[in-house]
Amino acid sequence: MLRLERVSKTYRVGVFGSGRLEAVRDVSFEVRHGEVLSLIGESGSGKSTIGRMILRLLAPSAGTISLDGVDVATLRRGRLKEYYRRVQGVFQDPFSAYNPIFKVDHAFGLIRSEFFPGLSRDEWDAKLAAAIESVSLNPGDVLGRYPHQLSGGQLQRLLVARALLLDVDLLVADEIISMLDASTRIDVLNLLADLKERGLGIVFITHDLSLGNYLSDSTVILRRGRIVEMGATEKVFGDPRHPYTRMLLDSVPSLREKWTDVDGAPIVDGGGDDESDDEPPRLVEVAADHLVATP
Repeated sequence: MLRLERVSKTYRVGVFGSGRLEAVRDVSFEVRHGEVLSLIGESGSGKSTIGRMILRLLAPSAGTISLDGVDVATLRRGRLKEYYRRVQGVFQDPFSAYNPIFKVDHAFGLIRSEFFPGLSRDEWDAKLAAAIESVSLNPGDVLGRYPHQLSGGQLQRLLVARALLLDVDLLVADEIISMLDASTRIDVLNLLADLKERGLGIVFITHDLSLGNYLSDSTVILRRGRIVEMGATEKVFGDPRHPYTRMLLDSVPSLREKWTDVDGAPIVDGGGDDESDDEPPRLVEVAADHLVATP
């Protein structure tokens, strides 16, 4: 369905744009119907830039992004509108997607006026209610309210419902649960899993390896704008080949281990025989350009 072929993005930086910053370099991958692909990497790895290029919020400096074989950079007017009927994005901060002076209904009204101007009021109300119910919300609980009157999880699910109004084929989910509390995260993750079962393709952008492992069919590991490892999620997580991937996996905290300070003294004394642990605890330090796992 979606294919990226040797996509790069370069920014001009410095005085008068004399310098160049390569945010994404030579990235290629595919997303199929009903597939969740995770883009995983630390901050600055280029994953959000890739998502914005898929959504045509940024133009690639090189390479092509195609949907069903059509280069999306060539789309204009009606064809571009049809592209956005099939491809939508949901971003990290749900509050930023709503104008605080309007009720949340306003965000749906924009979709109606642009894509469904011929629907009667009753037809639109039925379609809207079905979309909201499909993300496990009660229309009566959320419509007619201002953004500040709803939780982050409710607002995020409403954004997914807005995308579903268009019968999208592909959803770009960029860190959509990083600002939600733990109890709400699982609801949104399960919603994405349900959308996958309906045949929706999802590009799931995250820095959290555990979330990527939970949800995705395939995984792309990014470092400094390049792909360092890619493949089926169980292979990438179960048998990582690149040292950077292994370093990222080593940095994931374990509930079975105690964290230690730099001198090796336990921060929290949970009791028990420390020598019986299978593996010593780790402290993970974030350096300027890489992760360092400190025994």
